[in-house]
Amino acid sequence: MKEQNEISTVYMLDALDEARTAAAAGEVPVGACVVCGGEIISRAHNLVETRSDASAHAELLALSAAAKKLGTRRLNDCILYVTLEPCAMCMGAIMNFRIAAVVFGAFDPEAGCCVSRCELSCGMTNINIPYVGGIREEECRNLLTAFFRNKR
Repeated sequence: MKEQNEISTVYMLDALDEARTAAAAGEVPVGACVVCGGEIISRAHNLVETRSDASAHAELLALSAAAKKLGTRRLNDCILYVTLEPCAMCMGAIMNFRIAAVVFGAFDPEAGCCVSRCELSCGMTNINIPYVGGIREEECRNLLTAFFRNKR
């Protein structure tokens, strides 16, 4: 398990880079990347404000780019790394893309739908997505905290 956590940490650093890009653009600092076969095939950050599109979450953008790159809507062999626990909208998309697993940084007690508010992929549907949370949690949470502190 230690080796897997080290790998998860490396990919989470890429997601954190995306989150920092989002923050610099005035977006909520959430970043994501999709990994398939040990290679990052897509990465994205929130663009909700930039696009005036409530669905432009980092997860959705990264998943769509990965599907386009692979030429399939089923990402069965891919893992999504994201700096914040996915919301209900993103978990719905994650299940529809059939992603192999989700690895997230900070838990989201307000809207997280892997474990914090509800577990959308555990028993509510016939699609169960394994997840691991808390990878580089402090860095991910601190980035969000600093962003919102500066907004208020």
